[in-house]
Amino acid sequence: MTALTFRLSNTVLGAPDPCALGRFYRELLGWELREEEPEWVVLKPPGGMIGLAFQREDGHVPPTWPAGPGDQQMQAHLDIGVADLEAGVAHAESLGATQAGHQPQDDVRVMLDPAGHPFCLFTDA
Repeated sequence: MTALTFRLSNTVLGAPDPCALGRFYRELLGWELREEEPEWVVLKPPGGMIGLAFQREDGHVPPTWPAGPGDQQMQAHLDIGVADLEAGVAHAESLGATQAGHQPQDDVRVMLDPAGHPFCLFTDA
């Protein structure tokens, strides 16, 4: 019997507008658009296999950061390394991200993408 092989293909984020969120992350990361339909968008790094995908969620409720009792909790977040944290934050903000009100670490910036998903920018030395 041949052993099963599993391969992670994408991390998928729900969004009310997957095309808009795909454009945000394409500009932020410089990744390639591989698929784009009204309900589904896929991005991959140049030459890469594992990417990000975005699917339509009509009832999307953005997570609260940090979550309190009864709040919509974050199920996952992205950690994104940048060479210059300040410049990375400014670039993300120019694309529509906002800094979260709560910042638990001095060397990491918790950001919220345009659909409200938290992601962290950190200096990738």
